[in-house]
Amino acid sequence: MNLYLRYFDKETLVKNVDDAIAFLSQIEEIGMNPVLEQDVREYAASDVYYPKRYKIRPRVYFIIIKTDAATMQDFKDKKAVRSHKDDGGSAAKDRASLTVLKLNEEHFGWYEGAIDFKRVLMVPGTGKFQYRDTHFVAQVKAASPIDCYNRIVEHLRSRVDERSQFPSAKGKNFKYRYLGGAKQ
Repeated sequence: MNLYLRYFDKETLVKNVDDAIAFLSQIEEIGMNPVLEQDVREYAASDVYYPKRYKIRPRVYFIIIKTDAATMQDFKDKKAVRSHKDDGGSAAKDRASLTVLKLNEEHFGWYEGAIDFKRVLMVPGTGKFQYRDTHFVAQVKAASPIDCYNRIVEHLRSRVDERSQFPSAKGKNFKYRYLGGAKQ
């Protein structure tokens, strides 16, 4: 794993953390100290692949990026960019698409839907408004789980403050259970 470092127009690609610290020590404005050195070493040793940004003074930073690029040109050409498949990203996409498929699956009958949403309520003593986490459960006759969600949200919108916030049907704040068939 190599490290790319940049501070304004000064940049380098190094093969180890000692070379990175030597590069940073050459830049007077950065003011290399033992605390910063230890933090750079911890970042280099960690499993985190997000770029790290270090504040020098207000609105002035230097960055460190972990990369598999062997040369600066490879890095610039983005030839060693980590793909999402390497870190399990495709599995997450598969789960999300499976959730959407299940929500749209037509199966007419009774559903029990539970939704956790942010409800706007007035505080009686002050007259100010605040968000409160609210859990709502209803049994609904619907054609599909997404239809169940839409009917619950439509019912709530007509009975709570319009500023209340409802979660996505695809998220963890909406759960449903098929109870059985119903006569049309």
